[in-house]
Amino acid sequence: MSELAQLQARLQAFESQQAIRVCINRYMALCDRLDADTPLDELAGLFTREAVWEGKGAKYANSFGGYRGREAIRDMFATYMKPPAHFALNVHFLTSEVIQVEGERGEGQWVMLQTSTFASGASHLNAAQLRVAFALEEGQWRMAHFTTENLFSRPVSGWNSDAALPVPGK
Repeated sequence: MSELAQLQARLQAFESQQAIRVCINRYMALCDRLDADTPLDELAGLFTREAVWEGKGAKYANSFGGYRGREAIRDMFATYMKPPAHFALNVHFLTSEVIQVEGERGEGQWVMLQTSTFASGASHLNAAQLRVAFALEEGQWRMAHFTTENLFSRPVSGWNSDAALPVPGK
């Protein structure tokens, strides 16, 4: 392989990694705002036609189960999009990223922290290990197999407060 071909292959790998980051970031942004106004077709479109979405481990397998195919995943998310909104506050944080790409396939791993307050007023803190296989489908990187496995989970008293922020000199 020529030096130019090697550079082109490396550049393509970097561009693919960035496209995978954009895909998972958009997924998390849409999940942060799951309600009746969430663009469900866009959310479902982040998955390949034959994608799998599954909760792993005792807690997430029991809570979430698994779904096979874009339409089944779409239907699962639709259950969160009915008024009143399931989440009053929902924020996902991703860290410890590792993305590997080979041709039209990619794999990513993240540690996810999720802070949620539900419509009921209860709040929860969850941490999970995400392992996601990606595939290039119709010219777009999409999730082909999404797995989430709980690392820890606990109720908390609440996330948001109207209390003033402590700022030096004020």
